[in-house]
Amino acid sequence: MSEYKGMAYLKKKLSSKASRVNVRYDYYHMKNGLTDMGKMIPPSYNWMRPVLGWCAKAVDTLADRIVFDSFEDNTFYVNEIFDNNNRDVFFDSAILSALVSSCCFVYILADETGYPRLQVIDGSNATGIIDPITNMLREGYAVLDRDSNFNPTIEAYFTAEQTEIYRRGYDVEIYDNPAPYPLLVPIIYRPDAVRPFGHSRISRACMELVQEAMRTIRRSEVSAEFYSFPQKYILGLSDDAEKMDKWGATMSSLLTITKDDDGGNPTVGQFQQQSMSPYSEQLKSIASLFAGETGLTLDDLGFATSNPASCEAIRAAHENLRLTARKAQRTFGSGFLNVAYLAACVRDNTAYMRYAFSDIKPQWLPLFEPDSAALSGVGDAILKINQAVPDYLGAKGIRQLTGIEGENNG
Repeated sequence: MSEYKGMAYLKKKLSSKASRVNVRYDYYHMKNGLTDMGKMIPPSYNWMRPVLGWCAKAVDTLADRIVFDSFEDNTFYVNEIFDNNNRDVFFDSAILSALVSSCCFVYILADETGYPRLQVIDGSNATGIIDPITNMLREGYAVLDRDSNFNPTIEAYFTAEQTEIYRRGYDVEIYDNPAPYPLLVPIIYRPDAVRPFGHSRISRACMELVQEAMRTIRRSEVSAEFYSFPQKYILGLSDDAEKMDKWGATMSSLLTITKDDDGGNPTVGQFQQQSMSPYSEQLKSIASLFAGETGLTLDDLGFATSNPASCEAIRAAHENLRLTARKAQRTFGSGFLNVAYLAACVRDNTAYMRYAFSDIKPQWLPLFEPDSAALSGVGDAILKINQAVPDYLGAKGIRQLTGIEGENNG
């Protein structure tokens, strides 16, 4: 149709954005390079490439907290769609991919029986033109498979009318779309009006701080060699003295130096040993900046401070992380509901109206599972609330507070 920009436009758009996503995956997989701005490292140490997993920790800590439970008011039996599509792996994969690349996509396709199948595609392999009202796509493009040289072998172009599958060496396959939107749904992390496809959890600040920390670790590794073997000196050694084996002298526990012909004794000394403290302090300072950027604590980054004794203490230490996770739940829940809506249209071969799914609400497990002490306090609070307002909190409310499913829950 004339209002579509076309597959060629979307391929060019993906090509311009994919490199940014790949850079963030490199940081997540700890395969990022080191940008060395100094010239003080000896050339013999240029091979040294430290590895730091702070970016992976920032993503995994948040992803592990966000656990999707189910859809409440399962009018269209959408929970069963996810149950039949390996829901545990599906939700975790979609959340993790969206946190790294700012946006992942869910590809919906009916199998041979007409039942919808769901596939998560990362942000470097899919893109589209988004509708800012519904947060669904007007048209989309995805690379479904690549060869060993990373060239596309299977591509798909999505519109509201049909899905076109392009296999290298084969004719195009066209499938009619029963849903009113393209069968490629974005799952977005922290979208806004300027960047509707969201922001990555691995921000530019995170990547720069990791670079600074890696340079600090590299300098400390080089300095450790001089710290282990501090420089020594000998004054007054005769020019006629036998040439000394410097390495042997360094490793020897007993060093013999004879007098010269005039009976003079050489003076042996040692330069002040280099301290490693500045490097550890600098690394801890960078870790503090990274923790502030991501809502983590120094304990999360490997710097032991104090051990929280209770769930409430852990919750208080991660207050910023909790707020970030709550924000992510809202945007992810909207995306998963869009997936459920379009998958139900495919399953029933019916173009449902979007508002028919407005009463279906995504439910999440608690961000912080309460320990036994916290459960006691929750129990007292539930009892007092139900005394004030009878039956205000039931099985569903208790599950949202504690994550515990009772035996009588349906």
